[in-house]
Amino acid sequence: QVQVVESGGGLVQPGGSLRLSCAASGFTFSRYAANWYRQAPGKERELVASLTGVRGSTNYADSVKGRFTISRDNAKNTVFLKMNSLKAEDTAVYYCNAQGWRVDGTQFDDIWGQGTQVTVSS
Repeated sequence: QVQVVESGGGLVQPGGSLRLSCAASGFTFSRYAANWYRQAPGKERELVASLTGVRGSTNYADSVKGRFTISRDNAKNTVFLKMNSLKAEDTAVYYCNAQGWRVDGTQFDDIWGQGTQVTVSS
């Protein structure tokens, strides 16, 4: 069974940092694209950061560029989102998403985690 599990959320003061983790099981993360989304109360889910599977290219939403970094540890089969200089408007539930074709090419996976709450408040 393919799945991803997020962890690392919590309460942090403005200007602080957090690192979210997304652990994969049932598939090899380096073969898949990894995305971090977030959804704040009353708002639509938005794409925050992306990491392609093979080349490892990254993309960020303008609102987090220069503050957030997405990365992957192949040995741990885990993707991270390091968040620095956090602001109140970063408060949201953060979701990990993995997308890619299975090795045998028979199925395209679109895998979502359960989400982890990040609250930025003094």
